[in-house]
Amino acid sequence: MLIGNYIKTTSLYTSNNQVTLLQGGSDYFDLLEKIIAESKESIHLQVYIFEDDQTGHRIVQALLSAAQRKVKVYLMVDGYASRSISDALIKQLTAGGIHFRFFEPLFKGSNFYFGRRLHHKVVVVDTTIAMVGGINISNHYNDLPGKPAWLDFALLVRGDVVKELCTVCWKTWKGSQPGYSKSPCISHNPTVHLYFSEMSNVRIRRNDWVRRKNQISKTYVEMMTTANSQVIILCSYFLPGTLMRRYIKKAASRGVAVKVIVTGKSDLLIAKNAEKFLYDWLLRNKIAIYEYQNNILHGKIAVCDSKWVTIGSYNVNDISAYASVELNLDIQNDHFAKEVHLMLEGIMSKDCLAITKEGHIHSKNIIKQFFRWVSYELFRLTFQAFTFYFKQK
Repeated sequence: MLIGNYIKTTSLYTSNNQVTLLQGGSDYFDLLEKIIAESKESIHLQVYIFEDDQTGHRIVQALLSAAQRKVKVYLMVDGYASRSISDALIKQLTAGGIHFRFFEPLFKGSNFYFGRRLHHKVVVVDTTIAMVGGINISNHYNDLPGKPAWLDFALLVRGDVVKELCTVCWKTWKGSQPGYSKSPCISHNPTVHLYFSEMSNVRIRRNDWVRRKNQISKTYVEMMTTANSQVIILCSYFLPGTLMRRYIKKAASRGVAVKVIVTGKSDLLIAKNAEKFLYDWLLRNKIAIYEYQNNILHGKIAVCDSKWVTIGSYNVNDISAYASVELNLDIQNDHFAKEVHLMLEGIMSKDCLAITKEGHIHSKNIIKQFFRWVSYELFRLTFQAFTFYFKQK
């Protein structure tokens, strides 16, 4: 069935899974360190940003300790966003037995970087436990003295889907090299058995234009076309393209309450100005807007009808839709979805400023609106092909 330019398909869910929602900060990195410390066979860590800072060094030490125990450690980071990693750190990693690689674009030079970016954030340990979300390895996502973490989320998952995640990581690691499709993930590890009451249906969703994957975009279209009552989207760079706006508008016009949580404080001024340029369209189409006030919001999560959830690295914009390698997990579990719904409602009521038509009108003038329009056009056109001027985390 065709929906616009998308083909509506439903990938298979695996049912033998246990999920837990995690929030970024010190607890997240404590857990990541613990999982690495308990590894026995293999670790795949793939991330957009790996900073050469306090948090990065902490995870490096955990990975080096695992490698010393003869655990096979594969660390892949994006060649653009993590280009500040020092040669000394890379030498330390490889000398310590860690397999390290930059994810490379189609073309690059000293002043340009063209092609895909590895935007997903995933760690898979021993094909039995994984974390997928929007959290990079950086001080920004950790709680440090006087500097609380940016708001972000990940999903901790155990069960059958972890083996599939391992295969995704392995294929990404091998890339176009011969034998890339021969994944050792499925056959070398036992199945994890969970109690029935813990089970969640989970499916992997990916966007990667080289491999003709646009599954996460389809998930958001499916949410908008099938929702009966409400869709809540928390997104760090909310700039839906023309096609996605069409589905959002149709959902709102048939009575679905569409609520969007965006950041009030931004690490990327051009993105925030571009986002504000869309406020008029959102408010005109009865989309509720909430600006998070406590810190920078970096999460990417959505819940539909308190029935199912998607979480991962995907921002609702054309960069994630068409340019980056993205990874999300969709979860069908009524209890989990209701908990996520309540959490997002709590964020909106306690930590956000509701944007009204009147307030938005008073916040703008001709000059501001001009700069917002310019930001929107630059973001929309330039970012799709070139990423050497700006940096989307």
